[in-house]
Amino acid sequence: MAEIRILLADDHPIVREGYLRLLERQPGLTVVALAGDGEAALAAFAEYAPDIVLMDLSMPGAGGLAAVEAILALDPNARILVVSMHQGAIFAQKAIAAGARGFVSKSSPPEELIGAIASVMSGRRALSGDMAQELAQTSLGHDDIAALTRREREILQLLARGMSGRAIAKNLGLSAKTIQNNLSQVRAKLHASGDADLVLKAQRAGLTPPG
Repeated sequence: MAEIRILLADDHPIVREGYLRLLERQPGLTVVALAGDGEAALAAFAEYAPDIVLMDLSMPGAGGLAAVEAILALDPNARILVVSMHQGAIFAQKAIAAGARGFVSKSSPPEELIGAIASVMSGRRALSGDMAQELAQTSLGHDDIAALTRREREILQLLARGMSGRAIAKNLGLSAKTIQNNLSQVRAKLHASGDADLVLKAQRAGLTPPG
């Protein structure tokens, strides 16, 4: 089996060291770079091109979510697994909406992290057991925001911010028909009754502030 090369981003040195020891004990896993903030994570990703990134959310500067988006802007195929102390469903949803392939809480057993890495590397999404339960207990878990493509999430965010289909088309440099086709796909994936329902679902998923 090919070696899996990992970038580990966390601002706490003790936490990084603990994860480093855990990961290096696993056959086929090797940590090729460490980062203490989002900017360093982006630089390390560009330099080392790891197979997967383990990303904390609460870090100095712009934070983990911004780092997830920046890395995906650099490489849309990047595999990013968020590992965070935050356990609310909304944090997992925001991470997935930003493009992460999975979310594992730091209170999870070590074997769940190892399993999540394997899942993401095989092309599946991964959630630790506690996060899967959190999502199952909310209506947001059934909205399946994670099923949207990056383009569909982008269009949904603009719609939820009050932009019309024509304005979204102009903003993204696409045709109005393309936007309407994408919105139809979004409505189908989220089981939404109309644009107002889409906006509500976007707010509940943390894609845009309510109001």
